[in-house]
Amino acid sequence: EVQLVESGGGFVQPGGSLKLSCAASGFTFGTYAMNWVRQAPGKRFEWVATINSAGTSTSYADAVKGRFTITRDNAKNTVYLQMNSLKPDDTAIYYCKCWYNASEYRGKGTQVTVSS
Repeated sequence: EVQLVESGGGFVQPGGSLKLSCAASGFTFGTYAMNWVRQAPGKRFEWVATINSAGTSTSYADAVKGRFTITRDNAKNTVYLQMNSLKPDDTAIYYCKCWYNASEYRGKGTQVTVSS
Protein backbone atom coordinates (compact mmCIF):
# COMPACT_ATOMS: atom_id res chain seq x y z
CA GLU A 1 0.00 0.00 0.00
CA VAL A 2 1.39 3.37 -1.04
CA GLN A 3 1.70 5.79 1.86
CA LEU A 4 2.92 9.37 1.83
CA VAL A 5 3.27 11.21 5.13
CA GLU A 6 4.09 14.91 5.15
CA SER A 7 5.54 16.81 8.09
CA GLY A 8 7.32 20.03 8.93
CA GLY A 9 4.56 22.57 8.45
CA GLY A 10 3.84 25.34 10.89
CA PHE A 11 3.37 29.02 11.46
CA VAL A 12 6.06 31.39 10.23
CA GLN A 13 6.38 35.13 9.72
CA PRO A 14 6.88 36.59 6.24
CA GLY A 15 10.46 36.16 5.14
CA GLY A 16 10.90 33.06 7.24
CA SER A 17 11.79 29.51 6.26
CA LEU A 18 10.40 26.02 6.70
CA LYS A 19 11.51 22.61 5.51
CA LEU A 20 8.85 20.07 4.69
CA SER A 21 9.43 16.34 4.57
CA CYS A 22 7.46 13.53 2.96
CA ALA A 23 8.16 9.95 3.97
CA ALA A 24 7.12 7.42 1.36
CA SER A 25 6.47 3.69 1.60
CA GLY A 26 4.76 0.90 -0.31
CA PHE A 27 6.54 1.36 -3.61
CA THR A 28 10.06 1.55 -5.03
CA PHE A 29 10.58 5.19 -4.14
CA GLY A 30 13.83 5.64 -6.01
CA THR A 31 12.28 4.87 -9.39
CA TYR A 32 9.51 7.48 -9.36
CA ALA A 33 9.40 11.23 -9.74
CA MET A 34 7.91 13.06 -6.79
CA ASN A 35 5.94 16.25 -6.58
CA TRP A 36 4.84 18.86 -4.10
CA VAL A 37 1.47 20.52 -4.58
CA ARG A 38 -0.48 22.91 -2.37
CA GLN A 39 -4.01 24.06 -1.81
CA ALA A 40 -4.79 27.45 -0.34
CA PRO A 41 -8.16 28.05 1.36
CA GLY A 42 -10.91 28.23 -1.23
CA LYS A 43 -8.55 27.62 -4.13
CA ARG A 44 -7.68 24.76 -6.44
CA PHE A 45 -4.65 22.56 -6.05
CA GLU A 46 -1.51 24.23 -7.36
CA TRP A 47 1.58 22.40 -8.53
CA VAL A 48 4.69 23.58 -6.68
CA ALA A 49 7.68 21.47 -7.68
CA THR A 50 8.82 18.17 -9.20
CA ILE A 51 11.99 16.13 -8.86
CA ASN A 52 12.97 13.20 -11.03
CA SER A 53 13.66 9.75 -9.66
CA ALA A 54 17.43 10.24 -9.40
CA GLY A 55 17.18 13.72 -7.95
CA THR A 56 19.14 15.19 -10.83
CA SER A 57 16.39 17.29 -12.39
CA THR A 58 13.92 19.66 -10.79
CA SER A 59 11.24 22.05 -11.92
CA TYR A 60 9.28 24.74 -10.11
CA ALA A 61 6.18 26.83 -10.45
CA ASP A 62 6.95 30.45 -11.26
CA ALA A 63 5.41 31.53 -7.95
CA VAL A 64 8.08 29.70 -5.94
CA LYS A 65 11.08 29.66 -8.29
CA GLY A 66 14.19 30.96 -6.57
CA ARG A 67 12.67 30.58 -3.09
CA PHE A 68 11.81 26.87 -2.82
CA THR A 69 14.08 23.86 -3.35
CA ILE A 70 12.93 20.27 -3.79
CA THR A 71 15.35 17.48 -2.94
CA ARG A 72 15.16 13.79 -2.16
CA ASP A 73 17.05 11.11 -0.28
CA ASN A 74 16.35 7.78 -1.93
CA ALA A 75 18.12 5.91 0.87
CA LYS A 76 15.56 7.33 3.30
CA ASN A 77 12.56 7.20 0.93
CA THR A 78 11.99 10.86 1.66
CA VAL A 79 11.40 13.98 -0.43
CA TYR A 80 11.89 17.46 0.98
CA LEU A 81 10.78 20.99 0.21
CA GLN A 82 12.97 23.78 1.56
CA MET A 83 10.95 26.98 1.58
CA ASN A 84 12.71 30.32 2.04
CA SER A 85 11.54 33.92 1.86
CA LEU A 86 8.02 32.80 2.63
CA LYS A 87 5.13 35.09 1.76
CA PRO A 88 1.54 35.21 3.01
CA ASP A 89 0.48 33.89 -0.42
CA ASP A 90 2.37 30.68 0.37
CA THR A 91 -0.17 29.87 3.08
CA ALA A 92 -1.69 26.51 2.14
CA ILE A 93 -1.81 22.84 2.90
CA TYR A 94 1.20 21.24 1.25
CA TYR A 95 1.02 17.71 -0.10
CA CYS A 96 3.53 15.39 -1.69
CA LYS A 97 2.22 13.48 -4.65
CA CYS A 98 3.30 10.68 -6.94
CA TRP A 99 1.95 8.64 -9.82
CA TYR A 100 2.30 4.90 -9.31
CA ASN A 101 0.73 2.19 -11.47
CA ALA A 102 -1.38 4.80 -13.26
CA SER A 103 -2.87 6.05 -9.99
CA GLU A 104 -2.24 9.32 -8.20
CA TYR A 105 -1.31 9.20 -4.54
CA ARG A 106 -1.22 12.09 -2.15
CA GLY A 107 -0.61 12.33 1.58
CA LYS A 108 -2.84 14.05 4.12
CA GLY A 109 -0.79 17.21 3.88
CA THR A 110 0.88 19.61 6.28
CA GLN A 111 -0.37 23.11 6.99
CA VAL A 112 1.89 26.08 6.30
CA THR A 113 0.73 29.47 7.55
CA VAL A 114 2.68 32.62 6.76
CA SER A 115 1.49 35.65 8.67
CA SER A 116 2.74 38.55 10.73
